Order: sequence, then C-alpha cells, then structure tokens
Amino acid sequence: GGGPGIMEAANKGAYENGGYSVGCNIILPSEQGANPYLHKWIDIPYFFVRKFLLIKYSYAFVVMPGGIGTLDELFEALTLIQTKMINHFPVVLFGKEYHRELYEHIQLMAKNESIDREDMELLFITDSVEEMSIHLNTHAIQKFGLVKKTYKTRWWLGEYPDKNRKYAPQTARTS
Repeated sequence: GGGPGIMEAANKGAYENGGYSVGCNIILPSEQGANPYLHKWIDIPYFFVRKFLLIKYSYAFVVMPGGIGTLDELFEALTLIQTKMINHFPVVLFGKEYHRELYEHIQLMAKNESIDREDMELLFITDSVEEMSIHLNTHAIQKFGLVKKTYKTRWWLGEYPDKNRKYAPQTARTS
C-alpha cells in the first residue's frame, strides 16, 4: 500500500528501521494521498495492475483487518499460490477474532471439498507478533534466502541523499 492507516504503519516501520519503503496507491474518486514514510510511490489507475505489482515483488503477505479490497488481494494471492502461478509464500491472517468467520468459512469449503484440504496450509492465523515473526522468518526469510541489503540512492530515480538518514524520502503528495 502507500496510503493512511495500517499501510502507513507498515511503511513507517520499514522507513524508521532502515528499510526502503515503496507505496502503490490506487487512483480512486476519493483519492488517498501517499503517506510521508515512502521513499518512492506510484499512483496506479487499475486494481489489477496494483495487485500484480504487490504480488510480483512479495515474499509474504500479512493480511490485517480490512475491507473488500483486502479480501480481493488476499484471495488473488491464494489463488495464484494454489495454482502455482507464483511461489508459495506465507500468507498470515493477523487478528484471530476479526478473521474468525472468514477462516471458518474457508475450513467449511475444505470440509465440503470445494477446495483441497491442503489449501488450508496456505494460511497462518495469529494474534501474536512474535508467532508471526517466527513464521515469516521460517517460511519467507530462510526459505527465499532473504538478506538485508544497503540501498544505494540513484539520482535518476529522483532520490537524493539526506545527511541525517540512510535513505532520503520523497515528500508525500496530499492531493
């Protein structure tokens, strides 16, 4: 993401801990502005393009309580993993009570053989940041050999060094 709320919190966490924070905002009639914790962002006019970009460059999905757009992105990722169109990476539903009925419905689908029982293994549901961290470390960081790299700014991408930060943020637009 790249807008306010939980997307902003994720961008802020990455930004303040030396990560490179990128936002992919969707252009809507009541547009949201990019949050101030982005090093780079793009505004995308079509949902399918945004979903493609979010999935293409992901090694894990953490699904926080959200709405229809969140469910759309969750099921798109699960479908692409299930059909082996993308690598099987971890999908975490964070918030057991919030996602309880959704998770129960997916279990019912497996029970009724609408989906394979093994598809239940695609989801990890938790309320614990520690459990989630362990799960992501095992099923994303170790599995894909992810390592933290120092990001080098590139002047042709509009990135300019900031003397006080490892990365120089862009000024977020408010329109």
